[in-house]
Amino acid sequence: MRYCINCCIHLLPNDLHRQCFRCRGPNHNNQKCPVCKGEKKIPLYTDSKQMKLLAVLEVRTDHSESWNGFFCLRKGKLCSLIFGLIIMTLVMASYILTGAKHGLLLIPSPFHYGAFTSNPSLMDNESLSDMKDHYQPSKMNISYVKDYPSIKLIIDTITSKIEFITRQRPDLEELRKQEPHMFSVIPNKFLPNSKNPCWYEEYRGNTTTDPYATNSYALYSKRFRTIFDYLRKVFWNHLYHYKDKHYRLRCLPHFYIIGQPKCGTTDLYDRLRLHPDVRFSAIKEPHWWTRKRFGIIRLRDGFHDRYPVDDYLDLFDLAAHQIQGVLQSEAAKERGKMNNIIIGEASASTMWDNNAWIFFYDNSTEGEPPFLIQDFIHAFQPNAKLIIMLRDPVERLYSDYLYFASANKSVEDFHEKVAESLQLFENCMLDYSLRACVYNNTLNNAMPVRLQVGLYVVYLLDWLTVFDKDQILVLRLEDHASNVKYTMHMVFQFLDLGPLSEKQEALITKSPASNTRRPEDRSLGPMLPTTKAILRDFYRPFNTKLAQVLFDDAFLWKRT
Repeated sequence: MRYCINCCIHLLPNDLHRQCFRCRGPNHNNQKCPVCKGEKKIPLYTDSKQMKLLAVLEVRTDHSESWNGFFCLRKGKLCSLIFGLIIMTLVMASYILTGAKHGLLLIPSPFHYGAFTSNPSLMDNESLSDMKDHYQPSKMNISYVKDYPSIKLIIDTITSKIEFITRQRPDLEELRKQEPHMFSVIPNKFLPNSKNPCWYEEYRGNTTTDPYATNSYALYSKRFRTIFDYLRKVFWNHLYHYKDKHYRLRCLPHFYIIGQPKCGTTDLYDRLRLHPDVRFSAIKEPHWWTRKRFGIIRLRDGFHDRYPVDDYLDLFDLAAHQIQGVLQSEAAKERGKMNNIIIGEASASTMWDNNAWIFFYDNSTEGEPPFLIQDFIHAFQPNAKLIIMLRDPVERLYSDYLYFASANKSVEDFHEKVAESLQLFENCMLDYSLRACVYNNTLNNAMPVRLQVGLYVVYLLDWLTVFDKDQILVLRLEDHASNVKYTMHMVFQFLDLGPLSEKQEALITKSPASNTRRPEDRSLGPMLPTTKAILRDFYRPFNTKLAQVLFDDAFLWKRT
């Protein structure tokens, strides 16, 4: 078996290997070959046995040719060494230029992280105490401002497509067709001597029946089982007996804290529930109107069994028991006196999350949902009161990212996710309306950060198509952080709550802030100034419209 020493190609028997211009078979003459002239190269011969890869070959050659091979080997090692040094130099240069803390990057990100030298912004958090502090200056001072114009073009395209068009409100019969069970359970008239929408419902079970045996909240969540264990024990004590029948008091909330996430809703909830006349659902955020009634626990996990409205009403049984006790005691003393206890619910998804509509409702108009959450709430509770807590949408988004991101959190990662989300939102806006994109389930799940949650005015305008403006109280977290007492008084007045003693008021207004930022998130510092500038540009037209609707320039968030 023969091998060509020049090109290492296996030669078949009787093959002169003429396709290689440097080889001419066994009669090859180095002196006559134009390529090999003057060189002492030899063809390589082996015996007729098949040569294995690791076989030891004996090559008869002179001493000078052995030294030739030795120098070639030395030259190969030298080239490898030089190549390795070049690679190492590139790695170190990349490390220094990117300021990477957790790895060495050879390939730059498609979006750079611009940094202007400016003062750090107000800390982004739901915490009231944190709102008064400032971040330490960012350690990353390398400027990549050259990418800002390209992202600004994306924002300009989005801005040019913005149209605030009033939606058509569906009629009541259409809503009935969509949710027949809900309309069969909730009556259209309520008890006159209660601020809450309450009514008596016949209970057909007996003393051995578990009234909460099929409640989905109790079945799917272990942390709620303790609550339902208590409700089982006291259930029969609170039934109303009339003409050999048993009745239970059912109630819906008098008011809803409907949004937005990472805007201080938890702090508002914790303070309000300290008021002696306020009761909340057994679970702070049932998310029934937006998710559970569709069978959604986590949208990425698919759908489970739908939670019926009966399961939702069970969450207000603790409050209903107290209301019933007050009604019965007052009926014996002073018939007709109004019960002052009010029930609240604080799911921060209620204002904005309509992602499930596409899976359940037909007759969509150009990608827009035919029915929204507020349509159904208004159908049952036209007098409901709604509280909205907002904050600078730029800071809200960063807080949202820090809270929900699970790994590899960094200001650089946040910047990349913002840029990617803006591109996805632009792609949608090129083909669909603003409302269709805001309520687009596919887009919302694809965006790495929830840009759409900060488009407050889009949601607010849709709520104003069914509720009057005086039924909605809109607050700013920045105001709440700087003067808790003032904002809480606004809430008390809005809900028609009675006066408090100084001790009660101090308990509510001076208690520590809730849901503060985690220490590990604090250490990341503020977002990059370029990221902030990009988001400012994106949210500006929406904030402008919001300030116009509310007649309040504070909602421009110019000073934050």
